[in-house]
Amino acid sequence: MTRLSLLQTIAAILSQLGLVTAALIVLLGAAMIFRRRLGILGHTMTSPVGLIGLMLVLFWVLVGLMAPGLVVQDPLLQITDMKNALPGSRLTLPDGTTVTYLLGGDVLGRDVFSRALAGAREVLMIAPPAAALAYMVGIALGLPAGYFGGAFDAVVGFFANALLSFPVILLFFLLVSPEVRDSAIPAGIAAVLFVLPTFFLLAAVNSRLFVAPTRRNWVLGLLLAFMAWLVAGVVFDADPLGMVSLDPNILNVFVAVAFINAPTVFRIVRGAAMDLRARDYVQAALTRGEGPWYIMCWEILPNARGPLIVDFCLRIGYTTILLGALGFFGLAVSPESPDWGSTISEGRKLMAIFPHIALAPALCLVSFVLGLNLLANALREESLRD
Repeated sequence: MTRLSLLQTIAAILSQLGLVTAALIVLLGAAMIFRRRLGILGHTMTSPVGLIGLMLVLFWVLVGLMAPGLVVQDPLLQITDMKNALPGSRLTLPDGTTVTYLLGGDVLGRDVFSRALAGAREVLMIAPPAAALAYMVGIALGLPAGYFGGAFDAVVGFFANALLSFPVILLFFLLVSPEVRDSAIPAGIAAVLFVLPTFFLLAAVNSRLFVAPTRRNWVLGLLLAFMAWLVAGVVFDADPLGMVSLDPNILNVFVAVAFINAPTVFRIVRGAAMDLRARDYVQAALTRGEGPWYIMCWEILPNARGPLIVDFCLRIGYTTILLGALGFFGLAVSPESPDWGSTISEGRKLMAIFPHIALAPALCLVSFVLGLNLLANALREESLRD
């Protein structure tokens, strides 16, 4: 076994990430050119904090998307001679091929660099979609609760407060426990969580296209068919086209994340709806004869976008930390998962001797969450000016 020098190792890492860097430069350049058309996101690029946050977030998004082509080795490949190998270690195998572990090897002889990149894909596959589903559920319940009030607000608010009374991490671990995972509870919760956004989207489209019934019926039919197909594949693993499927472990984590975040989103949206329902543009819409769903979806919701976008970025960061904690305690989506939490947990036992095993995924996790927090901070400042 031989080792690359520090400069050679850094150069090899930068070379391996060259495609990501090029794509990042192109995206940032295009965003700079068209920043006035990007609304609140474009304005954040004039802030150093917002630009750094956007760069970090885009970097890890691109890494997650390109991970299969970026990894040096199979993240699950175990080479006995590379156990706890130091960064830059190189080994020639009996078949003549040479493998290089740019960030060293872990306790099982797997490439730390490849697992760190593959871990970004695991995070992006769960955190943003689960946060988006939680937001759809929170909006679907929070808008009518804040706008109408009354019994609906009281009932939904009671259940939301009941869920929020549980410690988040305890409830999260409960939902991803093997006993719950093997039951019908995750599929049942997932079905309910998908029904609420479906109803909200149908109501929003119907209120928008109410004066064009032919077009409205086509759009509603296509939307309903799409959501039914998505639910069949994601929740029940029964996609007739065989295009959408979700591993039960990932579905369980996905449902747990959305279920835990939805009550908080509900309270944010409810508060925004209660505050905005007395504004002049709402009264003007009532004077025009607009229905309640039109007012909620196309008058109140767009004007509450600033705080919601900020909280959405922060919520992805919170979800990433939750997923890291889940993997750290051995409740990851699968035992061999390359997610950052599992990798940190495996490397912490040898921190005093081989710190690189846990340090690499920890830095990945910190940089991604830091980017989200910086971006959210810049968005918050911009939304206050809007």
